[in-house]
Amino acid sequence: MTEVYLLLGSNLNTPFIQLNIALGHLTEMVGKIVQVSPVYHSAPWGVVDQPDFANQVVLLNTALKPLDLLRCLQVIEKNMGRERIVKWGSRIIDIDVLYYGNEIITNTTLKVPHPELHNRRFTLVPLCDIAPDFIHPVWNVTNHTLLKRCSDEGKVELSINKI
Repeated sequence: MTEVYLLLGSNLNTPFIQLNIALGHLTEMVGKIVQVSPVYHSAPWGVVDQPDFANQVVLLNTALKPLDLLRCLQVIEKNMGRERIVKWGSRIIDIDVLYYGNEIITNTTLKVPHPELHNRRFTLVPLCDIAPDFIHPVWNVTNHTLLKRCSDEGKVELSINKI
């Protein structure tokens, strides 16, 4: 079993509900959920003219190999209605692999650790809730240090309401 950190995001069709549906699919198809961060209300990144996102990070144990994991996550996204029309655009669900154990994976299909992880406050804030001391295998610093160094100033607020 490998510990995997995933980022879940949604800004369509009642995002909080979409995150919960995704958690159910992850349990059924990917592995045992070990820990889940709180949900954060985040400003969009990349394409800013769209609704805010609900984001959370999940730690789970999986027996799936990296590319099998990616294919499974893409099936979950597709089954939930994800359409890939605009890069960084609005979506019902997005599931990104942040870390796959301590592995460094670089191929045309999958890059792990996620190549933008250190640039995205909406990823680092919930990640630090559950893994502040995890050491990034490329940068060789903790997630907490990455968050302190992150220049992204986008809004990331603890979600009190179910968005």
